Formats: sequence, structure tokens, C-alpha cells
Amino acid sequence: MKTIIKPLLLATLLTTGLNGCSTSHEAPIASGYQTYIQVGERFKHLSLTDINDNKVAFEAEHQKLVILFATWCSDSQRLLNELQASSLLNMSNLTIIAIGREQNQTTLKQFNDTQALPIHFVADPNRTIYNSYANKGIPRLILLDEQNNVLQTLIGEQPNTLSKLRWN
Repeated sequence: MKTIIKPLLLATLLTTGLNGCSTSHEAPIASGYQTYIQVGERFKHLSLTDINDNKVAFEAEHQKLVILFATWCSDSQRLLNELQASSLLNMSNLTIIAIGREQNQTTLKQFNDTQALPIHFVADPNRTIYNSYANKGIPRLILLDEQNNVLQTLIGEQPNTLSKLRWN
């Protein structure tokens, strides 16, 4: 009996479409997810270096959208495609920083060669930045005000997450 159950369990897992970055639509999105920064708290990283070795300073006159993602994650890819089609890229008072969880500069450069997004990509190969803000789940969005205080956090595993951003 045990020999039948293991292959059946494996087959079930393989056919349910688990991809490591999203949950099923029946399960609550935030199941087991923890966010380590809350609305009103100050963002911990106020200066980062992007994949082109440019310093990304969190300027006071801009709002910021921080996206924690991975290039291999289909939910992250979908979110970045939605970003590409959105008007957010045209907002002069918005700085967008995409932090690649477990990604290095080379991987992110190759990824952006195909995406051609005019945003800052930051490598986070050891999850050092990511682990400051969450335990699991990508993509994650953190919206910051001009003073780098958190306005909102979202888990972007569902379509149209960008439409849920609240700017006030």
C-alpha cells in the first residue's frame, strides 16, 4: 500500500501546477506569509546599488515602489509585464526599484535585456534584503512615501496587483 501512496502523492503534486512562487487560487494568499515591515514604519534600506553599479538613493521628493521578485517566478514575470504596460513608468515623482531575490547582477542584466524596463534592478543573491521584509512569497510590493515610510505592502501573486496600490 505504501508503494502506491508515494507515487500517487508525487503525481498529485506534480500535476497541481505548484511553481514555488504562487499559491493555489483556493488557498488564502497570505497563508503562512509574514511581512516584517508595517504601514508607517521607515524602510530600512535607504541606499542600494543597482546592477549597473549606480547608487540608488531614496530621494525625499519621490515616492518609491519596491518590488521583491525572482526572474524564474511566473507571478513575478506577470507583475513586471503588467508594470511594463502601466502608466507607473511615466510618473516623474516615482522611483521603482526591483530587488531580485536570490539573483545576481548577471542574471538580472540578462533578464532586463529582454524586459527593457526603465527601473532600477538590485541583486539580492543571499536574500539579505528580502529577509529584512518578509519570510516568503514573491512578488512583494512595498509602497513608500516621500519620507520612505511604508504606505502599503502587497503580495502580488494574483493578476492586477498594481491596481490595488493606494497612493495616499
